[in-house]
Amino acid sequence: MLNHKSDLPAPEKPGTAPRRRGRVARREARVAAGREKVPQALRRIPAYTLLDEESLIAIEEQADWILSRIGVEFRGDDTALALFREAGATVEGARVRFDPGHARALCATAPATYRLHGRDPDRSVTLGGDHVVLMPGYGSPFVTDLDRGRRYASLEDFRNFVKLTYLSPWLNHSGGTVCEPVDVPVNTRHLDMVYAHLRYSTKPFMGGVTAPERARDSLDMARIVFGGFMDSHAVIQANINVNSPLVYDGTMSGALRVYAAAKQSVAISPAIFGGAMGPVSQPAVIAQTLAEGMVGIALAQLVRTGCPVVLGSFHSTMNLKSGALTFGSPEANLSTMALSQLGRRLGVPVRSGGGQITAANSADGQAMQESSMAMLTSILSGANQIWHAAGWLEGGLTMGYEKFVMDVDHCGMLLRLIEGLVVDDESLAREAYLDTGPGENFLSTRHTLRHFEQANYLSALPEAGPYETWLEQGSRTAEQRANGCWKAMLAAYEAPAIDPGVDEALRDFIDRKKSSLPERWHE
Repeated sequence: MLNHKSDLPAPEKPGTAPRRRGRVARREARVAAGREKVPQALRRIPAYTLLDEESLIAIEEQADWILSRIGVEFRGDDTALALFREAGATVEGARVRFDPGHARALCATAPATYRLHGRDPDRSVTLGGDHVVLMPGYGSPFVTDLDRGRRYASLEDFRNFVKLTYLSPWLNHSGGTVCEPVDVPVNTRHLDMVYAHLRYSTKPFMGGVTAPERARDSLDMARIVFGGFMDSHAVIQANINVNSPLVYDGTMSGALRVYAAAKQSVAISPAIFGGAMGPVSQPAVIAQTLAEGMVGIALAQLVRTGCPVVLGSFHSTMNLKSGALTFGSPEANLSTMALSQLGRRLGVPVRSGGGQITAANSADGQAMQESSMAMLTSILSGANQIWHAAGWLEGGLTMGYEKFVMDVDHCGMLLRLIEGLVVDDESLAREAYLDTGPGENFLSTRHTLRHFEQANYLSALPEAGPYETWLEQGSRTAEQRANGCWKAMLAAYEAPAIDPGVDEALRDFIDRKKSSLPERWHE
């Protein structure tokens, strides 16, 4: 046993630390350029358990009461109604009701965990268990940056955010409608978006859901890339929004059935704003979310047994004086924690109700406060997939370039948090105490030299520096420093390789589809 300085090997020569710092810088550059693949995060700290068994059972019974007494309507989808009728549910017109426990029983064939595959196998992720998947914002019609301000999103913006997501080591999923490219027609927009995900990234992604035929187009494009692999593996994901309260329209349930028939991943996402789409009390919102989610999962299982699903939610409180939505509120965050518990009891992966969401109009203190609260809650809740983890502003109306960079940096911090602590001989560092002594620093100990590269999370944002230096360099805020960061990332972007024949087939598919459809800018 080593118990004295003389028993230890000689310290490393001077100059080692600077060379290691050089290696750190080079590694950071590789990560920033998307050339270094950071493994998917695995939770090593326990998820927060907010509710006790009695409370969980009460909420599950309330969900059953909603489904048996009130029911859920499927409007414009006779096929879905027929499936539920054949499964033993009570169907009256468009209304479907379930005996207590019936909807939950129909969900039992959904897998607790599964792989969602990327074009690059090393980018594939696991949904469920202790695995965590982060993805960027979704659905914003506007974008903003410090140079050009707020404007309608374009296809160029969409591609930029796909590229930035690909470059981010902390986002495991390319997302879906990262922003809404309003400069291309609505009825062909999905083709351009799916192509961008497949061409400019190799991470898992979401396809179109705004019509069943667009869902089929998305699957056809994925099949061009993945071929027969799709027959037995999930390679694309659908976001199915419930028209809360308690309504699935034919567009959403139709798209759900298309993805489920192909046994692709389906995320069911009730969207309940307390006081508008549900009661103002959070336990009621939680129970309604569970009820609506179980029905969507049940439909997916009736279409294709074993269809991979995610129980999702998007819930928020409201300012009941003005009617404005609020984000990052303590009440909504409590619901996030409870829904993760309920999803684990249901036995399916869980999507968090919100990532770095905010009502703020710019990446200011309000934005970071609300975003940080919502994101920290999502991480601690045990959610498996966290949407809107980067870029969200203005209640989801806007994707911010600077906000995206700031959020991604925060994602890295939180993923480091859930790694937890390893307490062993090496981390207790007795050797370091033997290398130095009372009143001396630990910077040159062998323990420090072995671990300094990975000891602490290193922010990707340029440092502000001491006050005097910060002042001399223009007193740049974090948002201003992030402005240069996203520009540098896009300048360093290199498109991932793709088989030329596959790329040609994708382009040919898009050209044929576009030529067969009239231009429709509004639907």
